[in-house]
Amino acid sequence: MNKNQYVVGIVGATGAVGQELVRLMRERAFPAASLRLFASARSAGKKVTVNGRTYTIEEAKPGVFADVDVAFFAAGGSVTRALAPDAVKAGCLVIDKSSALRMDPKVPLVIPEINPEKLRTHEGIIANPNCSTAIMLMGLWPLHQAFGLKRIIISTYQSVSGTGAEAVRELDAQVRASVKGEPITHTVYPYQIAFNCIPHIDSFDATGYTGEETKMAQESRKIMGLPNLKVSATTVRVPVVRAHSISVCAEFERPVSVAAARSAIAAFPGAELVDDPAQKRYPTPLAFAEKVKCGVGRIRVDTAFDNGLSFWVSGDNLWKGAALNAVQNAELMVREGLLKPKAALAAV
Repeated sequence: MNKNQYVVGIVGATGAVGQELVRLMRERAFPAASLRLFASARSAGKKVTVNGRTYTIEEAKPGVFADVDVAFFAAGGSVTRALAPDAVKAGCLVIDKSSALRMDPKVPLVIPEINPEKLRTHEGIIANPNCSTAIMLMGLWPLHQAFGLKRIIISTYQSVSGTGAEAVRELDAQVRASVKGEPITHTVYPYQIAFNCIPHIDSFDATGYTGEETKMAQESRKIMGLPNLKVSATTVRVPVVRAHSISVCAEFERPVSVAAARSAIAAFPGAELVDDPAQKRYPTPLAFAEKVKCGVGRIRVDTAFDNGLSFWVSGDNLWKGAALNAVQNAELMVREGLLKPKAALAAV
């Protein structure tokens, strides 16, 4: 094995994020000597074809990470809690998509365009942020750097693929039933999602906020290093298949201008400025599905704040909101020499 090639594992490989991880590994030419796909016992032995290549699923269980250099976990918090410690003990770096360890003070929560230095502080596990948090911060972080963030009020418009393949199928089935004049049923969400919006993602707590809304607040504070940031979020599921959008109203410490805001967004590597209202140019989820960057537009002075800006951001929840961000973290670690293959270490 070449010293810069890695044995890569993907836990939860049969899910939407897992399949995007496999796809991105190939499309971005990650230096993988081999790729091992893990899922539940009931999926073990099944064949999965991604981009014309077929893989055999292995059961995700203790003991399978002995020769794996880096494992991407995309199977939910319970799987992370059950298997991540075993992977770390085997000397495998874990990059986790679930929310299980995001707020653990010993686990860095990393978006490489924002806090890449945290990759050097890991103790075997690196957490990926919530999908809407990652997408929102592609617009918010450069504005914070320019003006100094004070508080945000946000509303999300989250696609059904964030729930999973079952939700995508249910939306499709409901649209088809409506066209045919047939009864519409629902099992994934508490209400019909076709032609509807549901202001309810995750469970409600005693304050009236949902878990998704709390995640966005807590994770934004941790990633940006702003423990006292004031956040009010409303998260909404909408009948869009792929890519989330977020409306952000932000107050800053210093005077703002739209021109300076546009310049900051345009210069930021994670964002694409799409902001020409006169020509009806602004980001949409359809336009930014399967895009590396997130689109930022509708930038304007927010008249409710003294130093306020409002903007709109759209980005792929399965890419920057999940699989892509994880792969970018691993790519950066490779470039910085922070990830060493076990085979190369054994040969020293």
